[in-house]
Amino acid sequence: MSSQYKLSLSAKTLADADPKTKAVLEQAKSQVGFIPNMYAYMVNSPGLLETYLDGYARFRKDSGFTPAEQEVVFLTISRGNGCDYCMAAHSMLADQMSKVPPSVTDAIRYGQRIPDPKLAALSVFTDAMLATRGLPLKTDVEAFLNAGYTERHVLEIILAIAVKTLSNYSNHLFHTPLDEMFSSREWRKSA
Repeated sequence: MSSQYKLSLSAKTLADADPKTKAVLEQAKSQVGFIPNMYAYMVNSPGLLETYLDGYARFRKDSGFTPAEQEVVFLTISRGNGCDYCMAAHSMLADQMSKVPPSVTDAIRYGQRIPDPKLAALSVFTDAMLATRGLPLKTDVEAFLNAGYTERHVLEIILAIAVKTLSNYSNHLFHTPLDEMFSSREWRKSA
């Protein structure tokens, strides 16, 4: 079995970025207050990071999901894609910003049953959307709707999958080092 490829492009900073890259990094910094390692690498393709930032902001603002539900969606996708970086980052955000009960976050992290029935239905449906590449069974959708969600929420999960695909795949290719602020929630795919 061959080892995984790692892109050789270096992380960019405000000090060494060309004008277009610098503008995208400044936008990223204004959204989150600092430049996470993930952004510093993703900006090697300014369009990639811009698309990510726009989609992420739209999902956070307009998805109709609560902050806790948003983290459940992002964690479920990141776990499904095996992204160590995003699992750690979203676990920390779930704990500190979105106030997701640790029992819910840890259940997702370790592939266990989620104790909250509505959040469990959200995670199960998000997994179904990811696993079927957007072709869920009728029973999957019905269970999701019966849990209190709407058909619009189905579309918002597609947005979240798109956003997390951009970040998860970039992190895979860069083997993005975890920022210190996320280290308390480090996660490994094998975990």
